[in-house]
Amino acid sequence: MRPTITSFSNDTVKRLRSLHDRKGRRAEGLFLVEGLRLVTEAVDAGRAPKVLLVSEEAAAHPLSVAAAAATRDAGGEVLIATREILAKVTGKDNPGAVAAAFAVWPTPLAAIDRTTAAMWVVCEGLKDPGNLGTILRTCDATGAGGVILLDHSCDPFGVEAVRASMGALFTRRVAQADGAEFFAWLRAGPGMLAGAVLGPDTVDYRAVRWAVPTFLFMGNEQSGLPADYAAACDVRVGIPMLGKADSLNVAVAAAVLLYEVLGQGRGGDPVI
Repeated sequence: MRPTITSFSNDTVKRLRSLHDRKGRRAEGLFLVEGLRLVTEAVDAGRAPKVLLVSEEAAAHPLSVAAAAATRDAGGEVLIATREILAKVTGKDNPGAVAAAFAVWPTPLAAIDRTTAAMWVVCEGLKDPGNLGTILRTCDATGAGGVILLDHSCDPFGVEAVRASMGALFTRRVAQADGAEFFAWLRAGPGMLAGAVLGPDTVDYRAVRWAVPTFLFMGNEQSGLPADYAAACDVRVGIPMLGKADSLNVAVAAAVLLYEVLGQGRGGDPVI
């Protein structure tokens, strides 16, 4: 390994720090992953870091050694860094022992094989990266194929989204498209589009027999699904709200629906 990085003006430190911004990620083609657990999840999923920063204290840890070996084998760079440098790179006062930069991988819709999973989540205009990461994590937990992001949704490679996904970014598929592209792709193959919407014109989500595959269509956190998108759904489902709140957090709603699809065995036609 190289000598320990101690200077905040180090070029690598500057590059990694720039990955907190979408502009920096686009310029570098990289995104930032914090923590030994997440880096290990990525390596286990077949993704090797382009740059790996390891704290002096953690350099001999077996997982750090394995991550460093995977990085070198893939032609990446392994560096020792002080805790102060890791704090600068991650933006955290109490950083983890490891930070890494991975190459961004684009996933066009054409690369998605819808038959590999019984359910998928489609998000329109999703803005909160924490919600996106949580939805990815729930997709992993339920065996869903992944998330299709539409129309100016947040960046799945942002630091907060990666952190909230708890490694699911590396195990689920994530595609990005506009609405017109998505609907053309959707109608070219099998699948039921189920929109999560508010209002009286809905079916209780527990009264639906889910097709294979099912695409759960979640709207923007504030405004929900646009009316034309909701009208294009094969079924519009609602979750009963027994208190004063009129809606659930979008990640919570997605989890409720994903587990319902999983629990019902994912077969049949919608009951309307």
